[in-house]
Amino acid sequence: MLKLNKENKSIRGEIVLTASKSESNRVLMIRALCDTLFPIHNLAAAKDTQTMIDLLQSKGETWDVGPAGTTMRFLTAFAALSEGTHVLTGSERMKNRPIRILVDALKQLGADIQYMEKEGCPPLKIKGGQLRGGKISIDGSVSSQYLSAILMIAPKLKGGLEMHLVGKVASVPYLNMTLRLMAYFGIKWLWKGSVIKVEEGEYQPKEFVVEADWSGASYWYQMAAFADDLDLTIKGLKQDSTQGDSAIVAMYERLGVKTQFIQDGVKLTKNKIAPVSDFKQDFTDCPDVAQTLAVTLAGMNLGGRLTGLESLRIKETDRITAVQNELKKFGIKVDAEGDFAMEVNPGKLEASTVSVCTYEDHRMAMAFAPLAMLIKGLEIEEPEVVAKSYPDFWKDLQKVGFECKE
Repeated sequence: MLKLNKENKSIRGEIVLTASKSESNRVLMIRALCDTLFPIHNLAAAKDTQTMIDLLQSKGETWDVGPAGTTMRFLTAFAALSEGTHVLTGSERMKNRPIRILVDALKQLGADIQYMEKEGCPPLKIKGGQLRGGKISIDGSVSSQYLSAILMIAPKLKGGLEMHLVGKVASVPYLNMTLRLMAYFGIKWLWKGSVIKVEEGEYQPKEFVVEADWSGASYWYQMAAFADDLDLTIKGLKQDSTQGDSAIVAMYERLGVKTQFIQDGVKLTKNKIAPVSDFKQDFTDCPDVAQTLAVTLAGMNLGGRLTGLESLRIKETDRITAVQNELKKFGIKVDAEGDFAMEVNPGKLEASTVSVCTYEDHRMAMAFAPLAMLIKGLEIEEPEVVAKSYPDFWKDLQKVGFECKE
């Protein structure tokens, strides 16, 4: 349990933001597929990234990814390509997260994959080295990570790959990130309509610097929205970013936060524009910041409709239900519309001392922490969960005047 307190609503200082887990894990996978090692600078300190590094170096047959969803999906494709047999397993939550779409697509390429417990979920037993190139069809509406996992191994397949996308593609910026990184390392591809073609080829080793994490930046934008005195510099962010979560710049502009891009980062100040009273946003391309925006609206006594949330129920926890449960503790009502949308009802935060359950989800801890600027006695359960993506989050909060006591 971590008790948070912030004596004022001033956010001033400079934060060197944690590196992007999404970019780090993709470049690590590409390096593993490359014949020659190359240096990667500013790798994410995230636990998920360290898990990826450890497992790629492991000589063991069993790969335990813990709660790391991206690592599970990327390594499933990697193991199917590689010679030998591997068992991929993870946390209890991971054993209930779906992976059938990816497995079925790999089987179209000749993969030998068996479910060891629950049908359609990890753990998986994979006999690798039997993949061939060709055409596949895959549902792109659930998770772009399934697509990225296969695309990154595609150049190693004889004759390359022709991927036919079925349905509306989720999280397109993450898919674009994968393809841009593949091109940076020398791979040729073409995306036309619903078909992505990847040529057979070899990744070319090149030095790479990982960008800071826009998902992690979202919590600082949230604090900026709550602040009545704001002068914050966040280092490491780029205006021309491959990360879909950079969409928070435009979102928070509507909530009173001005972004100025400076050398190696951004400077946040108030824009003196009245926040929109009825916030509407489609999060199809940036689902990881939906929790942050929901809590931001609640803290600002604003209503809003958040759509494009189809992937949130299969994340580290059921994030729609989790947000409903925890905001209810503050007197805020959130209506869910199936798996698609959340409606945050305007209302003043009523609670004083609240203990926030994090559901083993790093984003629940970080999205609710800024509410300490607005109420006294905020407690975060299992604060260590932030290690999954932003290990220094609590230390960084202290740099801008938060008290964090166990």
